[in-house]
Amino acid sequence: MRKLVSDMTQTQVGEQIERTTPAPTKEASRSMPTRRWLVAVIVAVVAIGVLIFGILSRVKAGNALGKVTAQMAVPSLSVVAPKQTAPAQEIILPGNIQPYIASPVYARTDGYLKKWYFDIGAHVKAGQLLAIIQAPEIDEQLSQAHSTLATAKANLATAQITRDRYQSLLTKHAVAQQDVDNAVGTYNANNAIVDADMANVRHYEALVSFEKVYAPFDGVITARNTDIGDLINAGSNTAPRTNLFDIAQTHTLRVYVNVPEEYSQGVKPGQTSAEIALAEFSGKKFPGKLVRTAEAINATTRTLLVEVDLDNPGGTLLSGSYAEVHLQIPAHNSTFLLPVSSLIFRGQKLQVGVVKGGKATVTDVTPGHDFGDQIEIVAGLNASDQVIVNPPDSLVSGQEVKIVQATLPGDSR
Repeated sequence: MRKLVSDMTQTQVGEQIERTTPAPTKEASRSMPTRRWLVAVIVAVVAIGVLIFGILSRVKAGNALGKVTAQMAVPSLSVVAPKQTAPAQEIILPGNIQPYIASPVYARTDGYLKKWYFDIGAHVKAGQLLAIIQAPEIDEQLSQAHSTLATAKANLATAQITRDRYQSLLTKHAVAQQDVDNAVGTYNANNAIVDADMANVRHYEALVSFEKVYAPFDGVITARNTDIGDLINAGSNTAPRTNLFDIAQTHTLRVYVNVPEEYSQGVKPGQTSAEIALAEFSGKKFPGKLVRTAEAINATTRTLLVEVDLDNPGGTLLSGSYAEVHLQIPAHNSTFLLPVSSLIFRGQKLQVGVVKGGKATVTDVTPGHDFGDQIEIVAGLNASDQVIVNPPDSLVSGQEVKIVQATLPGDSR
């Protein structure tokens, strides 16, 4: 009961307060959200201004620090001007003279050697008969193939007559369609048999033609490895076999030379002149022509394989001879000398530092000959470049540097 009276009293007091409190006007209720919005905008503007001021001040301080650091980090270096050289020189290398074409001549059919016509040292022309092999088994197989082909052709002719006759009777409805189809099928089968027998005849004709051995090209016989009555095994069989002849074309000779890697950059087909000297021709040199290179360094010998062609129309020079090859390595316009102290070794590339416009540029170079305290550079430099001597390990492209001394390559020893 007391609780109920207390609740009623509180309710009455609340109602009395609401009656005595004046209600807000419409203008006041509208101005309150506007004030709050203005306060929020002002606070946001102030915060953004403080943030921007702080960022700008930090950026300015960082830039100032960077400039000071960059000024203090500019290294003082010495540079050297590359010295242009003329490295044209003659190198003498051993070489072996080989025929332009050399080939063993094998038989393509089995039998006995009936006759040979040329011995060692004989000059032959392409297509000239070298030897005859006697193979009676192949001749008989060819005769049998001809007989089989004749039988097949006779059967084909009979089948053709039967086919035509049945097709004519079919138009008069004198035979069934099945009989006509059988006749046509018989004709087609006999036609296929004729084609197979003709191919078999051509096969044996080819084997018979192989009984005669011909020269594959113009050349000289350098070896004869058979004689009359020898048993000849076909070159395509797995049985042990011996080439009948060795033939070589010697009108043009090949000389293969292994050029050391350090000279490989100067050896260019059509540009490098070559001369051949032999001990049996004392004081005489034969002009040659460097025609091709292997375009790859042999990983075992570290040499570049080079081919020099040598004209030999009179057959004066003999294949298999030992020769000295004199190569004239041409001069390079871009060849310079630099002190070895200017080289930068990073990874697998050889580099140098070049100063351009007060900044360093790390450039790849191609080395040539090594002269100890100096090295030849065949690519990657210009005559006007200023190369840094004793470059620091931290040198990178685009880094500002200060030149304190410029010297010549000869002064840096």
